[in-house]
Amino acid sequence: MTIQKSDALAYHSGARPGKIEVTPTKPCRTQRDLSMAYTPGVAVPCLEIEKEPKDAYKYTAKGNLVAVVSNGTAVLGLGNIGALAGKPVMEGKAVLFKRFADVDVFDLEVDSMNPDDVIKVCQLLEPTFGGINLEDIKAPECFYIEETLRKTMKIPVFHDDQHGTAIITGAALLNALEIVGKPIEKVRVVFNGSGASGIATAEHYVRLGVKHENITMVDTKGVVYEGRTEGMNPYKARFAQKTNLRTLADAVKDADVFVGLSVKGAFTQEMLRSMAARPIVFAMANPDPEITYEDALAARQDVLMCTGRTDYPNQVNNVLGFPFIFRGALDVHATAINEEMKLAATKALAALAKEDVPDSVCHAYGVERIQFGPEYIIPKPFDPRVLVWEASAVARAAMETGVARTPVDLTEYRERLERLLGKAHEVMRTVIRKAQARPRRVVFPEGEHEKILRAAHILADEKIAQPILLGDERIIGAKAKDLGVGLEKIAVVNPQAWPKREAYINTLYELRRRHGVTLTEAHELINNRNLLGSMMVHLGDADALVGGVDQHFPDTIRPALQVIKPRPGLHRVSGLYVLVTRRGDMYFLADCTVNIEPSAEDLAEIALCAAETARRFNVAPRVAMLSFSNFGSTPHPLTEKVRQAVQLVHKADPALMIDGEMMADTAVVPEIIAETYPFSSLRGGANVLIFPDLTSANTCYKLLARIGGAEAIGPILMGMSKPVHVLQRGAEVEEIVNIAAIAVVDAQETEVRVNGGAGKKASAAAEDKAKLQPVHLE
Repeated sequence: MTIQKSDALAYHSGARPGKIEVTPTKPCRTQRDLSMAYTPGVAVPCLEIEKEPKDAYKYTAKGNLVAVVSNGTAVLGLGNIGALAGKPVMEGKAVLFKRFADVDVFDLEVDSMNPDDVIKVCQLLEPTFGGINLEDIKAPECFYIEETLRKTMKIPVFHDDQHGTAIITGAALLNALEIVGKPIEKVRVVFNGSGASGIATAEHYVRLGVKHENITMVDTKGVVYEGRTEGMNPYKARFAQKTNLRTLADAVKDADVFVGLSVKGAFTQEMLRSMAARPIVFAMANPDPEITYEDALAARQDVLMCTGRTDYPNQVNNVLGFPFIFRGALDVHATAINEEMKLAATKALAALAKEDVPDSVCHAYGVERIQFGPEYIIPKPFDPRVLVWEASAVARAAMETGVARTPVDLTEYRERLERLLGKAHEVMRTVIRKAQARPRRVVFPEGEHEKILRAAHILADEKIAQPILLGDERIIGAKAKDLGVGLEKIAVVNPQAWPKREAYINTLYELRRRHGVTLTEAHELINNRNLLGSMMVHLGDADALVGGVDQHFPDTIRPALQVIKPRPGLHRVSGLYVLVTRRGDMYFLADCTVNIEPSAEDLAEIALCAAETARRFNVAPRVAMLSFSNFGSTPHPLTEKVRQAVQLVHKADPALMIDGEMMADTAVVPEIIAETYPFSSLRGGANVLIFPDLTSANTCYKLLARIGGAEAIGPILMGMSKPVHVLQRGAEVEEIVNIAAIAVVDAQETEVRVNGGAGKKASAAAEDKAKLQPVHLE
């Protein structure tokens, strides 16, 4: 990627120069707020901390605050440009900490070449920060600074130039060796570059299993060998070998791994050709690698390669490390970041790379699919799962090695990390936990679709649901193998060869014979997989249906309505979306998908179902029936319809908080109700919004999602006697998983509603009787 000078300067300047600011986390709008934020209220936590110093983590931002400390002696590829000139880099580091792990940062540029000054500054500021990130300090001083601070301070100290590269390339090494089929204890590794990152990476590789004697270090003076005096220091001396090799070309001959932390063009095609079979090349000089990706492939088709660039596969980017390592360390109030925590980070990244990659990540990088293999051996920097996987692994290692002052429950901690990914993640975790308590059988008519296969794998693996895929087992098996998806926990039903096919045809004929369906037509209709899936739910061979990823909405819902009726007491089904705003507020909007012009009776049913759905999300419903009028201010048949609906709901559920008709702002701004309409029963602002027609509901939810930046969960189909849920066409894998989890909870509640208190027992008996066994495919 080429960056223009003018663009870079414009980005960093503007009305507010720089890239960071301080944002208060507590209100300061009134005189009372001021007296709490500062004197006299601030004295109270001061005295508490004086009595118990660890309470600084309770009453201040210390526990989420990191210092990025540099003296500007080794700034990126710019060299010793000084503390002030390095400040934009340190501000950039602060941006990455905040963006990727919600860690707050103050950047501290120390104007001294004396390493003891840097040490003293950090030591004196220990009360302020929860951790120290050393940055862009030249070797060998950086080793001395970090070693001294780790010995003398009780907060984590981490030099990212050393350990960040080590941790990320360590993950790449583990996976690369797995792909090329070489044992780590036998490979020979050559490092070109023996500065901070080179030496730290070599030491990390030894801890991962590379034999010390199999590592050859090369610098600008040649091979680091025993007896060499030129350009040596105690840190390089650790890797001095007894050898006759003297040049990089000598060293890489028959080597298995080349690690470049040096300069552009240092590694040639001839050198690459001299390496062992299936060589691994980490060319990480920035902005231009030791050898380009194109030149490497031209020299060796069997090469597996990483670089530091975004435009080549397998980018080694330190942003995969430091934000999440500090996140895990800070959250357990660790006294250090030790070697076990670094190893845990490496292994977490290596393991994550083998997991199915979310569609959102693929789209961020402009590709249809990303899959573990030679061109994907480490996670992408914008993969949101890195936060949960890496931070929790680091926290676990901190607790296991005794450096965590405040241990956490890892299950709860992972959920807390997921909340950082957005309110919608948090909302869905509630539903998923309910689903995992009693997973139900969910049938997917589009069982051969790639996204359905990937979602089914997640649902089965995380014990959210028991997926049933409709389709040709040969096609499903081939696609699953291509995707790297296991089918061991997934049932596959081939509609053409299913033993129950004839019985289903006869049942379908019985259901539809008075609706114009002949027995011959029933034989044809059963080939519609949406209809077959609906029949499975109707007859108890599945508990819920989820479909529509590759079809229009009516094509999925119409067959379902032919065999699965609305719930007793209801005359219509309807559709709802959950909207989660940027502030974290949650709203339930209906009907967004089904009824074009609902009657008063329809609106009443929609309101009751929407309130029930809100409770499923552990939300107490406050329902507003919307219109263009407030409580009769504009008499019209359309507003009268909404008022009638309110009256019908009051009769059906007197305890439900509901009012209307009202305008949208009246519904969501509590002060309008309190000041202008004090007679209204609605208090606290509505969270369930019932629209008078499909046009207004569908338009509103899409505008909130597109312009308002709200996250949408849905559509959720309401009112069916048994669970059927229709996906948005083109839904992503995560969305499919979410809707399936909602379908499972819907099925759980349906069992209780139908069977009463014996719901669980009756369901278990039915499952034992008609359980579908997974089909094991070659």
